Amino acid sequence: MLLALDVMGGDNAPLETCAGAVMACERFADLELALVGDTEAVRPLLEKAPASVRTRLHLVHAEEVITMDEPPAVAVRKKRHSSLRIAMQMVRSGEAQGCVSAGSTGAIVAGGVLVVGRIPGIERPGLGVPLPAVDRISMLIDIGATVRCKPLNLYQFALMGDVYMRKIIGVESPSIGLLSNGQEEVKGDELIIEAREFFRKSRLNFIGNVEGGAIPFGAADVVVCEGLTGNILLKFIEGTGEAMYSLVREEISRRFLAKVGMLFMIPMLKDMWARFNYEETGGTPLLGVNGAVIKAHGRSRARAICGAVGVAREFVMKRGFETIAQELAEGVIRE
Repeated sequence: MLLALDVMGGDNAPLETCAGAVMACERFADLELALVGDTEAVRPLLEKAPASVRTRLHLVHAEEVITMDEPPAVAVRKKRHSSLRIAMQMVRSGEAQGCVSAGSTGAIVAGGVLVVGRIPGIERPGLGVPLPAVDRISMLIDIGATVRCKPLNLYQFALMGDVYMRKIIGVESPSIGLLSNGQEEVKGDELIIEAREFFRKSRLNFIGNVEGGAIPFGAADVVVCEGLTGNILLKFIEGTGEAMYSLVREEISRRFLAKVGMLFMIPMLKDMWARFNYEETGGTPLLGVNGAVIKAHGRSRARAICGAVGVAREFVMKRGFETIAQELAEGVIRE
């Protein structure tokens, strides 16, 4: 399996993206990676990799990079020789089975639409991220691909989230919730109220509105919202987790008995932190495009890049985008 990795995307590129590529090839024996970026900068970073790994890392030169502060759609159109665009062109041509980038979210979404192309019938793609809950994994979609939505967009996010949870995660009849400011039907703005009618008339296992505070308790298998709200919610969850971790460490450092007790709590705390650490999730699939396009966190280090590559590999192996396209075409998840 050949996947394309944009090694110039992200805050810690190319050092950490290259280290993550090596880690991924060590973990997955069936994997080959096309490292798309400045070959002069990348080649020295691979010198210490095992020979068995280097033979599965293929350098693809890209002379341009799309930065975080550039207008996404304009950059994708103009920078035809950028690492992100070349990686996506490899997916479109069939040369690579999927691509991974920790670069600009906007550019990844624009490239997914303009270069890879949308699945027929899907108006706008959505980024869906698995979130840890008390007794399950919940998918939050959208977290930034489509900032302003129409009711149809939310409905299609729900359709794609339903397929992902059934076919990729293995949840039978996933419950679908619509993120709102209250469980009551009268709650929500115009968008939520109109979208709820789409959900009601469908074959989805729609359970109604879900409040933000209920998400950590597994209120629904799929929680649907527009990209702006989803992105804010996700970053709040990440920030809260990091803040709590820092507060616990600070308080323990002040008390001797707490330090002693900490020795017994370390395994439990590590397990809890792992559930909320984005490095464990790795990457987020861009659902609704004609290929496996995975967005890694912009701050990703080697471990998170390796995880994102693993997400892409699994998505390809389980025929993720083909399944979504097939079920839409067959009307299995239509009204």
